[in-house]
Amino acid sequence: MRSVRRGPVLAATLLAAPLLAALTGCGGTGGSGTDDRTLVVLAAASLSESFGELAEVFEDANPGVDVRLSLDSSATLAQQAVEGAPADVLATADLRTMRTAADAGALAAEAEVFATNAMVLVTPADADIGITEFADIMGTTYVVCVESAPCGAISRELLDVNGIESDPASLEVDVKAVLTKVLLGEADAGMVYATDAAAAGDAVRTFEVPGAAGLLNDYPIAALAEAPEPDLARAWTDLVLSAEGQRVLARRGFGPARP
Repeated sequence: MRSVRRGPVLAATLLAAPLLAALTGCGGTGGSGTDDRTLVVLAAASLSESFGELAEVFEDANPGVDVRLSLDSSATLAQQAVEGAPADVLATADLRTMRTAADAGALAAEAEVFATNAMVLVTPADADIGITEFADIMGTTYVVCVESAPCGAISRELLDVNGIESDPASLEVDVKAVLTKVLLGEADAGMVYATDAAAAGDAVRTFEVPGAAGLLNDYPIAALAEAPEPDLARAWTDLVLSAEGQRVLARRGFGPARP
């Protein structure tokens, strides 16, 4: 069964059993070996729903393969990759954090951008807090990501562009933590990705952030140089970049990669 987790990746001793049959692309294992194999994907928290869906597609096409998603802030994941975490793929929510891994020689090949995402403002759907547009967050209790995370860096830029002088009530580790605070009623509003607002559905009200369309986050992906399962890593990146992968991402609210 596929597992999804947050925080540091599992220790090497918990990873897949030895390789007995070579993978022949994304269409199957190419053999009848019975030993299970594990693909560990370090992925930005905002990819949880889309990569969760793609993990099911991948496992169906590759019997015996277990996809494990380690979801966290992009900055945290990039640092794990640099430190040699036992993982196969890195997918971040901006180019800056991926460049950290590339500069340290942690990537097996040049990263490829596979999607874009835009910031929006969300409020609890059942709360009347007087917000009708982005500027109304002045004087409210709103939350954003820490600036070391891609969602926080772009939120800070958008707050400045829009002349928002009040400080956020708290800085959260990733975009899922921001959304959780809003859903629990612990914040009047929060800045999240459009994909997270879409995933929350009717539980939130969504407002456009002026200037967000011109400040998109690019999402790059790359296999890791020390990947325990390099063939699976390549097959996963191929799936994400494929027409099928792009359909899943678009359905979850992501925009296409920019040239």
